[in-house]
Amino acid sequence: MADPSSYRPKPGQIPDSPGVYKFRDEHRRVIYVGKAKSLRQRLANYFQPLTSLHPRTATMVTTAASVEWTVVSTEVEALQLEYSWIKEYDPRFNVKYRDDKSYPYLAVTMNEEFPRVQVLRGHKKKGVRYFGPYAHAWAIRETVDLMLRVFPVRTCSAGVFRNAASAGRPCLLGYIGKCSAPCVGRVTPEEHRELAEEFSDFMAGRTGTYIRRLEKQMMLAAEDMEYEKAARLRDDIEALRRAMEKSAVVLADATDADLIALAEDELEAAVQIFHVRGGRVRGQRGWVTDKVEAVDTAGLVEHAIQQLYGEESGETVPKEVLVPALPEDTEAVTAWLSGRRGANVSLRIPQRGDKKDLMETVARNAQQALVLHKTKRASDLTTRSRALEEIAEALDLDSAPLRIECFDISHLQGEDVVASMVVFEDGLPRKSEYRRFQIKSFEGQDDVRSMHEVIGRRFRRYLAEKEKTGEWDPEGVVEDPDESGRPKRFAYPPQLVVVDGGQPQVAAARRALDELGITDIAVCGLAKRLEEVWLPGDDDPVVLPRSSEGLYLLQRVRDTAHDFAIRYQRSKRAKRIRTSPLDAVPGLGDTRKQALIKHFGSVKRLRQATIEQICEVPGMGRKTAEAVVVALAQAAPAAPAVNTATGEIMEDDGGGTA
Repeated sequence: MADPSSYRPKPGQIPDSPGVYKFRDEHRRVIYVGKAKSLRQRLANYFQPLTSLHPRTATMVTTAASVEWTVVSTEVEALQLEYSWIKEYDPRFNVKYRDDKSYPYLAVTMNEEFPRVQVLRGHKKKGVRYFGPYAHAWAIRETVDLMLRVFPVRTCSAGVFRNAASAGRPCLLGYIGKCSAPCVGRVTPEEHRELAEEFSDFMAGRTGTYIRRLEKQMMLAAEDMEYEKAARLRDDIEALRRAMEKSAVVLADATDADLIALAEDELEAAVQIFHVRGGRVRGQRGWVTDKVEAVDTAGLVEHAIQQLYGEESGETVPKEVLVPALPEDTEAVTAWLSGRRGANVSLRIPQRGDKKDLMETVARNAQQALVLHKTKRASDLTTRSRALEEIAEALDLDSAPLRIECFDISHLQGEDVVASMVVFEDGLPRKSEYRRFQIKSFEGQDDVRSMHEVIGRRFRRYLAEKEKTGEWDPEGVVEDPDESGRPKRFAYPPQLVVVDGGQPQVAAARRALDELGITDIAVCGLAKRLEEVWLPGDDDPVVLPRSSEGLYLLQRVRDTAHDFAIRYQRSKRAKRIRTSPLDAVPGLGDTRKQALIKHFGSVKRLRQATIEQICEVPGMGRKTAEAVVVALAQAAPAAPAVNTATGEIMEDDGGGTA
């Protein structure tokens, strides 16, 4: 634990101007990012006596080993830089909202020649119009199914579209009138794009125009005694109205707004967002966070706004953002939102009327989400804490192992030997720090030797990172530290290394650490046969009770590493099986390989071709054609290849071997 006075800046050293500051720990990892109107006043608050600080702030400043800052011109720049650094460094003491699911959106791919309506999750793509998010994918599909009667936009995948175009026949949706069938030319690309635009306009809330237009067409058809057409238009109108009813009207003035509400206690906070477009609730989402820093409601609102709109631009940022409390720098946040939208954005607290009533509904949802989260997590938190304490007690560790790394070796009869490293922090997997290794120093099957190599490579990288930052140098010379602060691949040591195996693997791991002079990292192994825990140098294993939460956590860590290693090993084996004799031709890239296979239909037919015939393929010169003939002649198979994973014979007539 560091003494904050040991790294406190000298009086007058901190500028009295807006800026962003970073606290780093002893490994130079950024652990907290903050912004301030006055860096001097804000940073002075962190160097008060520990007894006067909030407990979470006290934990942060004693974990830190240094502080630095960057001066900016305006508070808006500080807000943007703070968001960028939090996203880049992932500081452990900053509030980060954990979204418990990837919410589905209704997307219209306007960036394609024939726009497609589909359900998408994850990162948003340029040129695609998004509507939502929705709580459930089925809710989107029900809405789309109703709207396709009126706006028969393409919904099929690229493969189905190409097949239908090649066959000259549309799919079932084209026959039943729920697709305009652009694949077979029933509509032009321009007409289909207009349909997609109208679909998007309707979803964006501009519904009255289309309803009135259809009603007028229905009346004209009835007057002309075209009763079948009038009946179809009547059904279309009813379908659109049912689709509209799925989003309740909550604001009569066709408001475009996002309403953000919070529910919090001393330890956690839940945020709920209602997306209102055209006066209707078009989507809902929610997050939960640990209050790892001392933050009030206004601060939580600011963090939520940053996370919600940090990657958005244009109309996805609404005209109004309604919140329960205004951020400290309201003007800066409003200016930042307006910059992202490209137009003025109103950030305010609703005081009366329908908007205030809806905000109360959002707040009730937030409260329910927090209660539900605590109900689910209470036993989980207690269980994880107990598991870490049991491991520390069983292995005679000084403290609970907050970071555990587990290693496993995988191969198939001595071939494609690989290893995995998985990381658990606070008893939870940290997938961004999983790593994979190929065994390089030897060939064949030797799990003990493989484990020694992998542990050595991992911790040599750790020492190399320490040397870069000046924490460790074999010559005693301290260089300038690396100031990037970005999370590095192997920069942070675990408190416990777990290996998948028994006494031999544990001894190999311990020997690798000893050879590097690392003595402050504990090592254990978990043998599969009897689930025994082995320690270095012990002739007898540590036997944890079958009901032990510590044993269950070790099993989970070990099984995760095992699965991760097997997936990597299988992918390498599959890649090896898919290799082509064309891979041996120097200078022949993927594009020309595919051109050859497409021209001749298969490797088998290509093998029968002459040099002159190969030269007819666009991009193929005579020298390359000669090299292709030589490579195929040398690789002529004596027997069909077999996929050892499935037993399937790999035919040479296929087109995907290039």
